[in-house]
Amino acid sequence: DRARVDALGAPLRAASRTAALIDRDAVWAAKRAALEIIRAAGLSPERQAELDAFRARDLEAVQDWATWCAIAEVHGPDWRTWPAALADPRSPEVAALRRARADRVEFHAWLQWLTAEQAAAAQRAARQAGMGIGVIADLAVGAHPGGADAWAWQDVIVTGMSVGAPPDEFNQRGQDWTLPPWHPGWLAAQAGRPLAELIAATTRNAGGLRIDHVMGLARLWWIPAGMAPGQGTYVRYDHELIGDVLCAEAARARALAIGEDLGTVEPWLRDFLARRQVLGTSMLWFERRQDGTPRRPGEWRQGCLATVGTHDMPPAATFLTGEQVTIRAGLGLLTEPEADERAAARAEIDRWLAMLASEGLLGRPAGGAGVTPQEFTVALYGFLARTPAMLIGVSLAEAVGDRRPQNLPGTVNEYPNWRIPLADGEGTPVLLEDLPAHKGVRAVAEAVSGGLCRGRAV
Repeated sequence: DRARVDALGAPLRAASRTAALIDRDAVWAAKRAALEIIRAAGLSPERQAELDAFRARDLEAVQDWATWCAIAEVHGPDWRTWPAALADPRSPEVAALRRARADRVEFHAWLQWLTAEQAAAAQRAARQAGMGIGVIADLAVGAHPGGADAWAWQDVIVTGMSVGAPPDEFNQRGQDWTLPPWHPGWLAAQAGRPLAELIAATTRNAGGLRIDHVMGLARLWWIPAGMAPGQGTYVRYDHELIGDVLCAEAARARALAIGEDLGTVEPWLRDFLARRQVLGTSMLWFERRQDGTPRRPGEWRQGCLATVGTHDMPPAATFLTGEQVTIRAGLGLLTEPEADERAAARAEIDRWLAMLASEGLLGRPAGGAGVTPQEFTVALYGFLARTPAMLIGVSLAEAVGDRRPQNLPGTVNEYPNWRIPLADGEGTPVLLEDLPAHKGVRAVAEAVSGGLCRGRAV
């Protein structure tokens, strides 16, 4: 069995140094085959008791998920295409299928248990290594409309609508995330219970929680099916109820809460979150004065997680080279003439080069000539360390010098979102075991830690 498992992983390991894209289907097929081998070996009585306890703790949630997976193996991974009798999780037909495929339901519950155990082990390792917070989990805006959550929560999720964002400076056509929204009335009628259960599960093995698009506590941009993102509208939510649920569950888990409050945010919402000790998020490219010049470090807010970019933004090296305009122009994501976009992007970089030079973090080259992407990236992270922000987020993609965005909002099949392996500026994949000795990673780490030590107590 060990030899069979090793053989399944061998071609994937061989490809990890050369693959231009991650073949997630191939990875999952190999992992699933290996897991089937391991599961067939059986569990000791002690391990079986632990699995039973895991299932009992969240009985309905685990059973719904495992049942959805078992049905999906027969009828496909979108419950909206299943036979009508299987659309209701509580129907007699679903119960009968669950009994008939009990071994597959058990298999998928076992996978969830293993995942939870690994998450708990990662958090223990982080804390034992001296990290005060450890793992910070992520609470997504929503889930796939054909997935297990949408199937199980039909009493609180709206069909025929998706969540997104209106057009903004960087995503000029707006965004459609294809995720169905919570129904504000139905969620309030249940006193926020589904959200409370979701947060409790997410923080169980974490020391912090990042709430994606935290503006969704108060309003979400709803887009009717078949319409463009710019044709949506904001729908209001009971932010007091949702804020109370969030803070209560985070406090119960003793987890730090961080709201991703980037983009179009009403000032009162930031005050609302700050009063509840929920940190915000400050991204370097958005931190400007009214005249468009970058804010100096002392002008940044304290109650935030400070980052250079996000997973939805190109890495710093890409901004320096102007490739971020090239990529978006090639995909038809620009609404302004390409020449105007390039001029605006160049002006933005020039402002940041001047700011970094004034802070003594970078020389003052004419037009940025001679500044390498790594020097620029290290200087930006040194700048973050001078802000009063309570947390600093470092992107591994930026630290290793990657030039390709991990995700481009506004694209689905046009760009290989989430399939790009971590790579350096030459496109050579960088593996997990490469990171401790990587020059770029070490330089960024030293810039952040050195800046913190000089600027304030750690």
